[in-house]
Amino acid sequence: MGFFMRTARTDDLQTLYEMAKLTGGGFTNLPADKKALAEKLERTEQALARAGETVEDELIVMVLENGQTGQVRGTCQIFSKVGESWPFYSYRLGALTQQSRELARTFRAEMLSLTTDLEGATEVGGLFLHPRERAEGLGLLLARSRYLYICKHRQRFGDRIIAELRGVIDEAGGSPFWDGLAGRFFGMSFQEADEFNAINGNQFIADLMPKTPIYTAMLNESARSVIGMPHPNGKAAMRMLETEGFSNPGYIDIFDGGPTMVGQINSLKTVAGARDVILGAAHDDGGTKVLVATGRLAEFRCAYGFAIERDDGTISLDKRSLDLLPLEPGQTFTMVERA
Repeated sequence: MGFFMRTARTDDLQTLYEMAKLTGGGFTNLPADKKALAEKLERTEQALARAGETVEDELIVMVLENGQTGQVRGTCQIFSKVGESWPFYSYRLGALTQQSRELARTFRAEMLSLTTDLEGATEVGGLFLHPRERAEGLGLLLARSRYLYICKHRQRFGDRIIAELRGVIDEAGGSPFWDGLAGRFFGMSFQEADEFNAINGNQFIADLMPKTPIYTAMLNESARSVIGMPHPNGKAAMRMLETEGFSNPGYIDIFDGGPTMVGQINSLKTVAGARDVILGAAHDDGGTKVLVATGRLAEFRCAYGFAIERDDGTISLDKRSLDLLPLEPGQTFTMVERA
């Protein structure tokens, strides 16, 4: 029996806490703090209990469960509407070109501008897969299950979607970008600021951060060299996002300088390719590998399966995936090809 995705429950707290301690820091959406994680699970419970079909400021935590052992081995999150409770800040990387007639020269200055352009977007984040499970496409299952959840609850989400990638962190757990820029204004280390942000939110940025554009030439070389660069462990995630339909328009995280990827929900590969089909039967072998999603809200599940299209238009799924998903012949489910 394999793995499946489901929405998180309050009794997942200890497992999430143990995984959070493995992240190595700089992972704002998965802090190693039980109180903060418990609040995330409470928000998830509230969101799953809501009956309305409108876009609200909600959080959905999802987990990857081993269907045989019951162990939780991965997690991810969906924020339905960022910037509702407090401003959602990003830096936008831009340029100013100026010309001097006297010197007969043109100067192009790169700058960072503090912005809330991305307010109102859906955010996917908090993706973490246990180091011992990084095989068999489980990272892809974690990532794409979020888009299938959005697809099955489409009215609860807007049009734009973002994903913040962790920036470069040095061997000591510090951030060259933070040290070269924000750290000069806040008088705290990156680890302290990141932990504070994860638990209390980033309103302190609004209180203390300079609002005027910052010329990158004024930063030290260590900070400049990591602007818009993902953590080495996040390069594969960046490629995955690009394959899904996200682009990099020049927004970066205010803490570690990592890139913020942006996309349109309806144009995402998973959402655009998903279709609702009817289960016709079960089979033992063969078929095309697909992602299968069933249920809504707290009953949502997603797993890999092998599908065969039948002459009557229904779909046959392999028995192994049906052991993970509560599906009976005649019921409708959502399916998208794995590739």
